Amino acid sequence: MKTLSYQCLKTLFGDIPAYTFTMKVKELVPMYYVAVRGRDTEEGAVQRVLNSRRITSIKKYVLDGNIFFSSFILNWTNVGKKIIVNDDVISFEMIPSSIQVIDGQHRLAGLEEAMEEDASIGDMNILVTMCESLTTPQAAKIFLNINTEQKPVPKSLIYDLFGEIEDDETHAINRLTDLARDLNDLEYSPFFKLIKFPGAPRGVGNLELSTIVQSLKEHVKPAGTLAKYNIRTYDNQRNLLINFFNGIRFYYEKENIWNSKTKNPFVKAAGFAGAVDFLTEKLISQCVERRSFTVETIKAVIALEKSTLITWDELKNHDGKTARKRVKELLEENVLSALPSQDEYEF
Repeated sequence: MKTLSYQCLKTLFGDIPAYTFTMKVKELVPMYYVAVRGRDTEEGAVQRVLNSRRITSIKKYVLDGNIFFSSFILNWTNVGKKIIVNDDVISFEMIPSSIQVIDGQHRLAGLEEAMEEDASIGDMNILVTMCESLTTPQAAKIFLNINTEQKPVPKSLIYDLFGEIEDDETHAINRLTDLARDLNDLEYSPFFKLIKFPGAPRGVGNLELSTIVQSLKEHVKPAGTLAKYNIRTYDNQRNLLINFFNGIRFYYEKENIWNSKTKNPFVKAAGFAGAVDFLTEKLISQCVERRSFTVETIKAVIALEKSTLITWDELKNHDGKTARKRVKELLEENVLSALPSQDEYEF
């Protein structure tokens, strides 16, 4: 087995030894792997599922002649073959899948794809920082430190990484504030730029953050509805909300209602809350039976028709409680109408 050796700089991240050095892309690519939180059970699993669009963008960036100056954070996990450090030289055997990526998974995937098109990419040097046998809390600490400095990450992510929270109320509010930011900032979200945060200028956003928090607070607690159905991670909870409301949006966009701030009931407190009531009391169980929370599955379950669509014009003269109930009933009625007739059942 080939042994790789590099001049390195030894540092400490708190009490965690770390070794920084440069290596060629083609040397690291065969050795790295990604452990995804919520999917992989091994120590150090803190990464999210790879985003193919981001990888494609990075690949193009690299093929255009660019390289990265920031370090890739790595974790040596091969317990049978330890890394060896003598003075300022680090050595380890070139064993596939021995290096877990803590930070830089998308950059490495982009480099790997770029190298397949242009072999010279493999000779590029990249800066890496190697740790050894990190525990999940240690890996999470590093991951959160890096990403908190570089770009905002969900505060509530610490619950997914550590399984620990201050208290249920704090966790729920942090989680929903994080989710609301993604609902507002992601272009494919049905609420893109429609959520109003405290301190926002007048006229910015329609759906109040407080509405999202109050509607979903009990459901995102560690013992709440989403946990009951094993929808626990941040990514899955975000995708559930986006897919659910995108399923509804599909039918409302067909009638040019969704983008109307005066007609769309789901950008109003009562409409959003009523939809959440339907989601948590009816739809989730339907999707669990199908083992699917895709937009297509949700559309098939709801099956809204033009004649059944309700607008804010029909609700605005009702009190909030009545309007909320009416929205929930609308969605429930359409689930029932989508059921097969008894003649279509096989016994």
